[in-house]
Amino acid sequence: MVGVGRLGGFHARVHAELDEADLRYTIDVDGERAAKVAADHGCEPETDYRQIVDQVDAVSIATPTSCHHEIAKAFLEAGVSVLLEKPMTVTVEQADDLIATAENNRAALQVGHIERFNPAYRAIRDVLHQPAFIECHRLSPYPFRSTDISVVLDLMIHDLDLILDIAGGEPDSIEGSGIAILSEGTDIANARLRFSSPTDGPGCVANVTASRISPASMRRLRVFQPDSYISMDFLERKVYVFRKRDDWDVSAASESEMAALAAMPPEAAFGRLLKVRSLDLSETDALRDEVKAFLRAVLEGGPPPVTGEQGRRALALAVDIEDDIRRFLGARSRH
Repeated sequence: MVGVGRLGGFHARVHAELDEADLRYTIDVDGERAAKVAADHGCEPETDYRQIVDQVDAVSIATPTSCHHEIAKAFLEAGVSVLLEKPMTVTVEQADDLIATAENNRAALQVGHIERFNPAYRAIRDVLHQPAFIECHRLSPYPFRSTDISVVLDLMIHDLDLILDIAGGEPDSIEGSGIAILSEGTDIANARLRFSSPTDGPGCVANVTASRISPASMRRLRVFQPDSYISMDFLERKVYVFRKRDDWDVSAASESEMAALAAMPPEAAFGRLLKVRSLDLSETDALRDEVKAFLRAVLEGGPPPVTGEQGRRALALAVDIEDDIRRFLGARSRH
């Protein structure tokens, strides 16, 4: 395990608990932190990842993003499979280099887009089709970590990965806006993305907002499609599906029926118009499922569930949004 700060510490715990893995080392530039986590899990601490490159078969990397390319490349060149936290690199060129290095050395490369493993998303993924509109809100208090990257790469990229997975293609247009408040990078950002359909059907529009200047956390994704409206709460792990009732057609209702409906309490009227279904979700650990999927790819030789190419795709979109935000801020500064 390379990088055992807050997130890396969670990774180390999961690796230590799983039968599929034998956690051998915890590596961190902070020797005391590496030693503490190593003592917790009965493994060896180290401060330099280069000392163990030829001692392991697989590695999880949860260091600052600026270190990802250098560290991951060293392991991939040695044929060591890598689970690399998001964003996978700082630049798209670095991501391309890691993908090529992994392929050339027959090593697995998985990117840590953990929301793919959230039970709320996994429960609903198969019923998402031909969305017309996708709306995402991911808000958090100031994290005092990951401030070396903007909120787009820190938070929004989670939803960008999901949007790309749902839409099935790249956006035709991007309109970004944002502002820096506490850090040098963007702290609040919004992007509007327009997609063509990968088939002959209609495309969709996605509106995504991310903020790390919020008094409370929120992680919600809503999908509007021809037959339903689906709401996912990733924090609460809840999913609600709203569908038009088969036994009620507003367009065919008489004036008296509409008047009776309007006189009902709002909740009763809502239930008369739409069927609401909440999904029962399993109590799973998304990080545990993510790590298990990575280890399965390493042991069985199949592709990981979130490939380097998919991580690169989300990164490229995040970079394009950041570029558009810079143009937006430049235009504001001229007025």
